[in-house]
Amino acid sequence: MHQYNIIEGGTNTTEAKAAVVFVHGRGGTAEDIMSLQQYFPFENNYLVAPQATQNTWYPYSFMAPRAQNEPWLTSAIGTLKQLVDELKLKGFTSEQIYFVAFSQGACLSLEFVATHAARYGGVFAYIGGLIGDILDIEQYNGNLLETPVYIGTSDPDAHVPVERVEETKVQFEKLNADIKVDYFKNLGHTISKEGIANGIRHVFKQ
Repeated sequence: MHQYNIIEGGTNTTEAKAAVVFVHGRGGTAEDIMSLQQYFPFENNYLVAPQATQNTWYPYSFMAPRAQNEPWLTSAIGTLKQLVDELKLKGFTSEQIYFVAFSQGACLSLEFVATHAARYGGVFAYIGGLIGDILDIEQYNGNLLETPVYIGTSDPDAHVPVERVEETKVQFEKLNADIKVDYFKNLGHTISKEGIANGIRHVFKQ
């Protein structure tokens, strides 16, 4: 189970215009993912990143049967829920909360947003998709109210099949998200400058 451990940065919560939640990938750290802030227009924003226990949110592939990734997966989703609830207590509305996430963190963020639907500020999820060997589509039944969602991914990717990204896009369309997906040929499991630029335009409207 995950211990609740976050790092903070940016503008203090009483003066910030928005809150940005960074979610790291497998083997990564909160500090690593937070370093991406230099590429984004985050002036006057409160920045926060949770740290997964043992640097992984769940032990197996995101496409393994969900039961194999328990109780870590439920605990990881609970970590994001606790963080979002705390942000709301600090005065941020859901529409002022953004997510920036990579790989395993992107999968986790997409799963959280899809199962806790609201009008969020936006989601930048790089190389990720909804979780499970078979998607349990009955749990994706809310309304994202045109939340901008961006997924950038490599075609192919060693960990996230294009087919799952497509399935994820369909579910987010059904949830009424404003979703954009970019496929970068043979990019590899990494983030491209073009992907960041496209995501900024779509999610942050800049």
